[in-house]
Amino acid sequence: MIEDVSIQGVLLAIFAGLMLGLYALPEKFTKDFKYENTWSLFFLLTMFVVPIIASLVLINGFVDIFGNMPTDIWIKMGLTSFLWGIGVMMWGKAINHIGLSLGFSLFIGTILLVGSLLPYLVEDLPATNILTTILVGLAIVLVGVIANGKAGLIREKDEANSGDKQEEGKGSMIAGILIAVVGGLLATGFSYANAAGRPYLHEACQAAGNPEWVTAVAVMFPIFLSGGIVMTAYFLWQLSQKKAWGDFKTPAFSKNFILILIMAVFHYAASALFAYAAFKLGESGNTVGYAIFNTACVVTAIISGIITKEWVKASGKAKGFLYFGLTCMVLGILIVAYSNSLKL
Repeated sequence: MIEDVSIQGVLLAIFAGLMLGLYALPEKFTKDFKYENTWSLFFLLTMFVVPIIASLVLINGFVDIFGNMPTDIWIKMGLTSFLWGIGVMMWGKAINHIGLSLGFSLFIGTILLVGSLLPYLVEDLPATNILTTILVGLAIVLVGVIANGKAGLIREKDEANSGDKQEEGKGSMIAGILIAVVGGLLATGFSYANAAGRPYLHEACQAAGNPEWVTAVAVMFPIFLSGGIVMTAYFLWQLSQKKAWGDFKTPAFSKNFILILIMAVFHYAASALFAYAAFKLGESGNTVGYAIFNTACVVTAIISGIITKEWVKASGKAKGFLYFGLTCMVLGILIVAYSNSLKL
């Protein structure tokens, strides 16, 4: 029987996934901004402004906790978070090619498959029956990821056959799929950084008198700042290359800023909530929680993509693959969640 703490962890991971699956939705309602304007402002807010303010306000003993953090933990978290930053940046580009629902499916699916197992490089392997159950669940998720990729390719052909012109700035489906998958592989650095930094940060936060949930805020601080470095550099360059600086001067700036700030808060809060859910799930929390978190995110993104009519011109065959992939991902994650109830 799953303990109450594990149930809380599962529910928190699902809710975090819902938040992450919805965070990019406001981007569809911005006006007069180029891609570079929207995402440069988003990454500035979510990687620096929001986590810095949250950390300074919420963490007691902030200076001592991070000032005394061992150098090797800083290096592990910094390097892998930097890779995560590159991956998230590539995911943003993938959405521009293949849309929100498919971009989330492939990017998060890749993260789920690889990132769920990365914590075992830091932590000990679980019992054989638990590990086997997790691997079976992830294999079913893989089938779902492949089906979603097939759905995207069919949708591209459907749109081409209908005579619709490709949206301005939108690239090929194959290029988008490759960007999403490679970005997903790099973005698994988030999972490793969380596993590497949480033990020290949890102990240090508890010693400073912080409640348990504050550890999640502390873990996000070095991850977001390190990941934000590469994104800031890239988008500063892109704003100049695309001559997009002038597009910030628009009557819609205030509205756009509010929409992007909502995106930034949801993105940061979802990641911090996952870190707390992983703690609540216990020994296999980083693996089980990561899988639940990302699958809930994918399901939410696919549904939001359908609601916003990304698949309105797709054929029944394309939608069939999409729904089959979605079903496999949900089934796989239920199996992964079940693994957390197994004992030796």
